[in-house]
Amino acid sequence: MNKERIKVVATNRKARHDYLIEDTIEAGLVLTGSEIKSIRAGQVNLRDSYATFRNGELWLINAHIAPYKQASRQNHEPRRERKLLLHRREINRLTGKLQEKGLTLIPLQIYLRNSWAKVQLGLGRGKKSYDKRQALRERDDQRQMSRALGRRQKGIE
Repeated sequence: MNKERIKVVATNRKARHDYLIEDTIEAGLVLTGSEIKSIRAGQVNLRDSYATFRNGELWLINAHIAPYKQASRQNHEPRRERKLLLHRREINRLTGKLQEKGLTLIPLQIYLRNSWAKVQLGLGRGKKSYDKRQALRERDDQRQMSRALGRRQKGIE
């Protein structure tokens, strides 16, 4: 029985707040030895990072992977650009979708799947400020309803 083991290392929570995610895709990462050790230790920050196309290849820009303390001389640059691995047909499909106005590729998560580092990319459209306020209002309303239901079930009211 081949069971997949997935361990989420980092999540970009701000991405779902700032963007309306229309589609997601999984991509592999090209990493050095010290980078994968830092990822396994959970030393990753995806805030303000994005993915872009350059010369027909997909690159992860501005993702911070902290230097690995035990690597000393062979350490990596924390914010270096990292190549993302996708099949050619997936790259072609994404380039077609990114031609639409207002769409961008945002990394949502970095995780380990069977010891391989993967990044989940979201094809997102930027939210307006009133969309963000509406989402916050809906979340607060949902919380209040669940609290009221919880009190009612316990017989407090």
